[in-house]
Amino acid sequence: MKLYYKPGACSLASHIALIEAGESFDLEQVDTAAGTTASGGDFRAINPKGYVPALVLDEGETVTEGAAILQLIAERNPDAGLLPQAGGLGRTRVQEQLNFIASELHKAFGPFFSGKPLEGEARDAAVERVNGRMQIVEAMLADGRDYLNGAQFSVADAYLFVVTNWANFLGLSLDAVPNLKALVARVAERPATRAAMQAEGLLG
Repeated sequence: MKLYYKPGACSLASHIALIEAGESFDLEQVDTAAGTTASGGDFRAINPKGYVPALVLDEGETVTEGAAILQLIAERNPDAGLLPQAGGLGRTRVQEQLNFIASELHKAFGPFFSGKPLEGEARDAAVERVNGRMQIVEAMLADGRDYLNGAQFSVADAYLFVVTNWANFLGLSLDAVPNLKALVARVAERPATRAAMQAEGLLG
């Protein structure tokens, strides 16, 4: 299979999950602004939506949308323990978390990546929205759990790590969300995370 990615974008979560799962895969970087792949291909021919991630399976099918890709990777590699057992509340909780991260936290960061200057009241409003969404996650972690679903790392934690870590690159403090900050640090030290970030040129 092949993962089409942009360094540090939400596709990093899929990259981490593939390594956690022990999958064999290829990588190809995408210039989403130009709509081209590193090899000169037309990325929109692969994903008409024009954004990453896109995962091309060995059987030729292409899967898009990060939350769907993460679930697919986990379901294809059950021994990796990246999702709780199907049919139980634990699985539903991870799906709930993935949906919240995608539709609320990830989306809240959108104004920072619009390509337009974000200043004054507009920036203040965007920061407030991000902080509000992070406070919701902070409340989930207030019981001292290591990861979103308890002691076990899941694909939702990979996605949460990537999105929350954008705060560090945008100059947004995580001091008001110490439990979330600790989770980000915990995921950052996982071998799969470090390997993925190294491959994407995000580590020195």
